Amino acid sequence: MISLVHAELRSVPLRLRMPFRYGIATLTELPHAIVAATFEIGGRRATGLAADNLPPKWFTKNAARAPADEIAELFDVIRAAFRHARGIKAATPFAFWQELFTRQAAWAAAAGLPPLLAHHGTSFVERALLDAWCRAHGQPFAALLRSGSLGLELGAIHPSLASSAPRDWLPAAPTASAFARHTVGLSDPILESDIPPAERVADGLPQSLVACIRANGLRHFKIKINGEAERDRDRLRRMAGVFAAECREGFAFSLDGNESFRDVAAFAATMRDLMAAPDLRALWPHLLFIEQPWHRDVALSPAIGDLARTWPDRPPIIIDESDAEPGSLAAALALGYAGTSHKNCKGIFKSAANACLLAQRAAAGAQVVLSGEDLTNVGPIALTQDLAAAAALGITSIERNGHHYFAGLSQFPPALQAHALAHHADLFVRDAAGWPRVNVQAGRIALGSVNAAPFGVGGEPDLSALPAETI
Repeated sequence: MISLVHAELRSVPLRLRMPFRYGIATLTELPHAIVAATFEIGGRRATGLAADNLPPKWFTKNAARAPADEIAELFDVIRAAFRHARGIKAATPFAFWQELFTRQAAWAAAAGLPPLLAHHGTSFVERALLDAWCRAHGQPFAALLRSGSLGLELGAIHPSLASSAPRDWLPAAPTASAFARHTVGLSDPILESDIPPAERVADGLPQSLVACIRANGLRHFKIKINGEAERDRDRLRRMAGVFAAECREGFAFSLDGNESFRDVAAFAATMRDLMAAPDLRALWPHLLFIEQPWHRDVALSPAIGDLARTWPDRPPIIIDESDAEPGSLAAALALGYAGTSHKNCKGIFKSAANACLLAQRAAAGAQVVLSGEDLTNVGPIALTQDLAAAAALGITSIERNGHHYFAGLSQFPPALQAHALAHHADLFVRDAAGWPRVNVQAGRIALGSVNAAPFGVGGEPDLSALPAETI
């Protein structure tokens, strides 16, 4: 049986090296939360880790709320999830997660909290438990997921998968390397000449899109748009020129609407106009998919289903923020979406079941997308765990922007920096300034060390430099 014995919450305040503008937010600083939780597993104790950024204005897109209040709420849902985890006894990690999900959902409903926010807390317990389970069994996450050791019952999430197991749908081996899909935020400079002298970052890392491509050999990109038609078109035109000049071996990109559109037909009209623009026509054959353009209030409404009739030649569109509950993907597919995104903050078991459902649809001939996205994910724990999960699901193009908006791991304690270099020498490299940064070579990142680790994190990171709160 599995039970929670003890849990400690720590945090690291982080400042971005340059502002990141996405949707309604411009991010300049945030806390990074780290949890270490000890579980009793079959009579033995094992400690697992979980970590993530706590970004305001993503889990709840409410422009009127103060960012500080939203961050406090993100800490609250983590504390609540561990409180709800106490007293649960379950035979498998999946059974433990099911009971926790039910308890956290009931609490959130009574408190008026949306599922996406509430289950960010659930995901912290889930991640720590998976890490502890992998450590207790001495095997990496991908192998245990395929073997059935985690107890994932696919039919409990997607009924059409009831007679199958993860090994029937997931790849035989995790992804060994992946494209680092580079984010171009709404305020990111495209050319070096776009950077005002007062805003130039002097830390040795590239800042403009052109400089990032040249430094890292980038080939995959994620472009933010927000419905300001002329501005979106101008930035896309300029980026198309950069890609044509700098990416001689080809490129691909996704568009992220970050819920900027509340009118379903208006977004369709905007995209048709952009795709018909003569100066952008060469761009669209390289489009991978469009990520959540509609606000969650309308993203799963019946009006989306009408697009099959009014916009039959639309590119693949996926949900992201609307993927808040176990049944969200099935509902989205019924409306004509092509798939969803994976982020550890939305839940690993849910993503694994979603990957299997999409594989089932693909086997039947459907065009499907399971993307890898992040929330400026950074650090020696959050980043590696997210990559381990994405690799196990077979994702080959993963948005990675934490190393772009933060100066590597420079703000983490020295012991954690040293740990990253010692245990993940393929993923991290020591920067000229002395701290570790993600090693992007020819546009790709190597995943060998995260795949070999229990759940993405090799060794036992030293968290002693960070004050702990028992939760």
